[in-house]
Amino acid sequence: MRHAETVTFGGSGLDRCAELRLRPDEIQKLVREGRASAVVQWRGKPLVEAPDLDKLTRLPADHPLMSKDVEGPILLGREEDGRVVLAYELKDWAPDDLDAESLGGFVDQSEQTHPDLPQTQVFAELRRIMTRLSPRDAELAASAKAVLGWHATHRFCARCGSATQITQFGWQRICPDCSGQHFPRTDPVVIMLITHGNRVLMGRSHGWPEGMYSLLAGFIDSGETMEAAVRREVMEEAGIRVGEVGYLASQPWPFPASLMFGCWGQALSEEIRVDPTEIEDAIWVTREDIARAFAGENPDILPARKGAIAHFLLRNWLADTL
Repeated sequence: MRHAETVTFGGSGLDRCAELRLRPDEIQKLVREGRASAVVQWRGKPLVEAPDLDKLTRLPADHPLMSKDVEGPILLGREEDGRVVLAYELKDWAPDDLDAESLGGFVDQSEQTHPDLPQTQVFAELRRIMTRLSPRDAELAASAKAVLGWHATHRFCARCGSATQITQFGWQRICPDCSGQHFPRTDPVVIMLITHGNRVLMGRSHGWPEGMYSLLAGFIDSGETMEAAVRREVMEEAGIRVGEVGYLASQPWPFPASLMFGCWGQALSEEIRVDPTEIEDAIWVTREDIARAFAGENPDILPARKGAIAHFLLRNWLADTL
């Protein structure tokens, strides 16, 4: 695909500097020399610059906030100026005026400020701001969210149940009792642009905003190829047989820890038979109707969320740049 890595959270050329993960003394030296930055999140929401919310905040790695109750540091990588970037999760704090109902919703418009930071630095939902960030900031924010989220849910050994310890600057947990080694997990998902002539297959999940449709998607089973997963998921969800399948582009999707494999497929049948336990609805949509939806002129269909790989694939399909 011509524009595969321009997808949101796509590669920004970040040097992951994995060789430093086993050299904590070197990292501490960089911190002392002022050659380390910290990106911070709270409840998975990155700290960004207001009011535009288009720039990830980089604090000095020795900022007083890092002495609070935090998870981290996680070594994310090294930027072109030689500075390393560390990630932290701020814990056990909540603003006095917190609207708890807004957190975790389909669209979280709320912003939070910390008393130790300027009012121009706020925590904002990543899905809301992901298309505003530069490719580098988006990659850093996605990596931080995924790895810190993994640590929050994998504190105990899956082999013996003992509490594990963080090593390799956040990229491994080891068990002191059974010597088990655990690494951040990524769940592989296929998302597919299934076409039949001038039409594309779209579906909607239960609980989505009214009129919102996207491409079908599903997790890859163990021992299954991407191609087989595409055919199986489309058959399970919509009852459509799929023939030829190909790969287009991938996208890290840290909600919480997926890697989306964007694929295309040719439908061999047209009749839709929706499995209501899988999705709420599925429809065939013409290229013209998708174009109208992207232009905000289709009263019946809301396009996939901007920044999601579904939106990216549909946009390139319309532009004939797949």
